[in-house]
Amino acid sequence: MYELTIISDFAAAHNLRGYEGECENLHGHNWKVEVTVANRGLNKIGLAVDFKVLKRILKDVLGNLDHKYLNEIPPFDKENPSSENLARYIFKQFKKAIKDKNIKVAKVKVWESDNAAATYYE
Repeated sequence: MYELTIISDFAAAHNLRGYEGECENLHGHNWKVEVTVANRGLNKIGLAVDFKVLKRILKDVLGNLDHKYLNEIPPFDKENPSSENLARYIFKQFKKAIKDKNIKVAKVKVWESDNAAATYYE
């Protein structure tokens, strides 16, 4: 099994509904996002998948979040835009965009700060 990881980032504002503390207030983060995919085999030139393809997909997914107020973007208009929910959302969007059935999204990790991250996988 081969795993490949790409890393990108986005900046956005949010607040956590029902949270008792500072995060209930409007604030922002510079989120770092790690996406790891897996493939059992390599193509004829020795690649599991082209990093360029993965980077383009992640850029498109994060483009919907970057410099936005997340609480106004579905599904976060109904559920809290926590790091956990963001990781799941990015995972699902990335999975939908992968065209090669041999490539599996293994996990998505979303860092809201240098020392706090949430990971989602299935």
